[in-house]
Amino acid sequence: MKLAYFVHDLADPAVTRRVRMLRAGGAEPVVLGFRRTETAPAEVGGAPAVDLGRTYDARLGQRAKATALAALRAGRWRGLLAGSEVVMGRTLEALAVAEAARALCGLKAPLVYECLDIHRLMLGEGAKSRAMRAVERALMRRARLLVVSSPAFLTHYFAPMQGVGERLPIQTLLVENKPLELGAGRAPRRLMRAPGPPWRIGWMGAIRCRKSLDILTALAARRPDLLEVRIHGRPAYTEFADFDAQVAAAPGVDFLGPYTAEDLPGLYGDVHFSWAVDYMEEGLNSAWLLPNRIYESGRYGAVPIALAGVQTGRWLAERGFGVRLADPSELEGFLERLAPDAYVRLRAELDAVPADAFVADEGDCRRLVDALAGRPVAADVQSSARAPKAKLVA
Repeated sequence: MKLAYFVHDLADPAVTRRVRMLRAGGAEPVVLGFRRTETAPAEVGGAPAVDLGRTYDARLGQRAKATALAALRAGRWRGLLAGSEVVMGRTLEALAVAEAARALCGLKAPLVYECLDIHRLMLGEGAKSRAMRAVERALMRRARLLVVSSPAFLTHYFAPMQGVGERLPIQTLLVENKPLELGAGRAPRRLMRAPGPPWRIGWMGAIRCRKSLDILTALAARRPDLLEVRIHGRPAYTEFADFDAQVAAAPGVDFLGPYTAEDLPGLYGDVHFSWAVDYMEEGLNSAWLLPNRIYESGRYGAVPIALAGVQTGRWLAERGFGVRLADPSELEGFLERLAPDAYVRLRAELDAVPADAFVADEGDCRRLVDALAGRPVAADVQSSARAPKAKLVA
């Protein structure tokens, strides 16, 4: 199945993982996307890539202009996209370009919308927010399938605010942000780090929460006997006053830069806990998302720390593992009371969870591609005429 895949950032590791899933499931994707880096890759996850130009974090006006320009020029890809059986857009800006390409290139392929976050702009009551929701609704009316990474996106946004399940006829599919492991050679879990203070917390992935940085650096500075912090990933510098200076001023807090998927066993094996708390869009997207790090934590043996009252905490509670705080002010007391044998029990709870809760495999890849192609996938794909709940797929 040839698939045209439009994305917001060609360099995003999650995009690479999705492309690998598509290929492992039997699709032949062509990836067209914007980039947040200086240069564009020639391929993504083994699939050819087409650069749509550079965009920037927190510059919505620039991204809107780049999206409009790419949409207007979409007809030039007629030869490249000929024969595509599915056209998929990851994020709203990519969906707009995908639909323009579908129209200008004369493609009869169905449109698929993949949504991994609900931006705060989509949730306001001002003119811009209402206009953005109207654009999204118009595009979704032309789409056959909506793919989300958390069920809370459906229950808190797409159903009540966009009418999915009642006014908007679109099927829904849940694909969680799990690490992808193909073949028989799965890496073993790392040995458990020796339990005892100073307890080490790892914060991996998209580093974008100023409040989390304040919490961790303040506690590490006040209690170097109790806490060390290791930060790995790509900071969204626009979200912080001075990320580098704040980290440098906090004893026991180290920022170690970006990483690859191959680094994950070592990174998680080097910490006791992983930080799965997010306040960037508190009460909104941050309360609804299911971040990559909870799956990576489970796969590689670091106990996740999350807030009990959000979707991440509920996900952990349903599976019976992890540390779930009512408020981050509880962190210091929790670590003070934590004895080595209690940590061993926390790790044992994690190890008892079946591996398929954390990892996507070849079967998940096939089910995803079948769903995109419109083939039956048991109850995984649901008509929006019913309640907007989707089965876990990957």
